[in-house]
Amino acid sequence: MRKTTRYPVKGANSLWHVYKTVPFWKVVRNFLIIQCARYTPFLSMKNWLYKACLGMKVGPQTSFALMVMLDIMFPEKIQVGRNTVIGYNTTILAHEYLITEYRLGDVIIGDEVMIGANSTILPGVTIGNEAVVAAGTVVHKDVAPGFFVGGNPMRVIYTKEEMEKRREAEPKATT
Repeated sequence: MRKTTRYPVKGANSLWHVYKTVPFWKVVRNFLIIQCARYTPFLSMKNWLYKACLGMKVGPQTSFALMVMLDIMFPEKIQVGRNTVIGYNTTILAHEYLITEYRLGDVIIGDEVMIGANSTILPGVTIGNEAVVAAGTVVHKDVAPGFFVGGNPMRVIYTKEEMEKRREAEPKATT
């Protein structure tokens, strides 16, 4: 179950109420910063922009690939641990606007997590340390530490114990 806070609205759908929930100029500023970061090839610059300008918590040696799309309205609700890789064109959301309500939830991504390209992470989920998310996955619930998950709907492919056995069985490269 995702950990989100629900905010009911009356009248038009919740997206019509967007600038009552987040200031217009904050969205404009965040949009410009995120777009610059999406295209820059300099990983340390991306991390600096995310931390200094958007208020995100980003661990050292974390890598956001080209075209990663962060939540424009609430990026400060995203936390990424150290030495994590976020794959190409991944979307990380901390909000969702629905017909009769909008929801906000923190996204917590642990240390040494691998998120494959074109994945979508929904608000209110936690991805545990050393987890692996396959490319194209919609992460709609928490991922336990060390688990390998994938698909839409997301399912567990390997548990932490199964992943450890697979790693031990893999041949090692010789130099």
